[in-house]
Amino acid sequence: MFASRLAASSRTASARLFSSAAPAAESTSRRALTTVATLTGAAALAYSVSLTSSSAVHADTEAEGLHPPHYPWNHKGMLDAFDHASIRRGYQVYKEVCAACHSLDRIAYRNLVGVSHSLDEAKALAEEMEFVDGPNDQGEMFNRPGKLSDYHPKPYPNEEAARAANAGAYPPDLSLMVKARHGGEDYIFALLTGYCDPPAGIEIREGLNYNPYFPGGAIGMARNIYDEVVEYEDGTPATAAQIAKDVTTFLAWAAEPEHDERKLMGLKAVILLTGMSAFSLWLKRFKWSLLKSRKIVYKPMN
Repeated sequence: MFASRLAASSRTASARLFSSAAPAAESTSRRALTTVATLTGAAALAYSVSLTSSSAVHADTEAEGLHPPHYPWNHKGMLDAFDHASIRRGYQVYKEVCAACHSLDRIAYRNLVGVSHSLDEAKALAEEMEFVDGPNDQGEMFNRPGKLSDYHPKPYPNEEAARAANAGAYPPDLSLMVKARHGGEDYIFALLTGYCDPPAGIEIREGLNYNPYFPGGAIGMARNIYDEVVEYEDGTPATAAQIAKDVTTFLAWAAEPEHDERKLMGLKAVILLTGMSAFSLWLKRFKWSLLKSRKIVYKPMN
């Protein structure tokens, strides 16, 4: 009797086990199929997006210009300052090559003092130029030698004159050029050294030059950076790459003259805040230890 009941209960348990295992297996297979379908759809979507983005990049390369490579600039580190010798050489390149067409409105001669030139040198550079001032006692304007407070003069009196002298192209101001262009210093350097013959199938109209880093590929500015186009005062070999690097460094400084002072101030702030944090930790750990470790005991009075 007992044996028959035990056998019946075991058969019932087995039936329940197999009946519950079947839905579990079916649910597991459904989940696996759902997961596979989801992953397949996601992979197909990612592939289609990659194809679309790559085609968009290729389509925009001609319109936006070739993306410039990254160069290891000396002033890009967290605690790195500008190469001031390079700034001085770059100013010489700007003065002898770039200033004939491009202005530098936001840089005064006094900004050069202590950065690339001494006080007397900056005064001599300013006095080389003549500025219109006045009126005098007779109410007339007059020309005078430049002063440290004067800003670099514009090469053209107005935009129309600039366009007329450059076949319709307007040479932009270079004060903030590094900040105004995507890629910054990398773009400026690549543009100055990237002139080449147009590839087959691309025609450049007369008066323009081909440069793959310029949006559209056709640029009105001719190539002006060659080997030995300037003779450096300090004897540095004036290769085209060195000249482009120096003038790019100068333009990077012109766009951010406070660069070195800002990093120095940040370093001082980090040192000061670190010391204050350490002092605060010591004050909390030791000065307040008596209050944190005290024990209050209640003694009832009998």
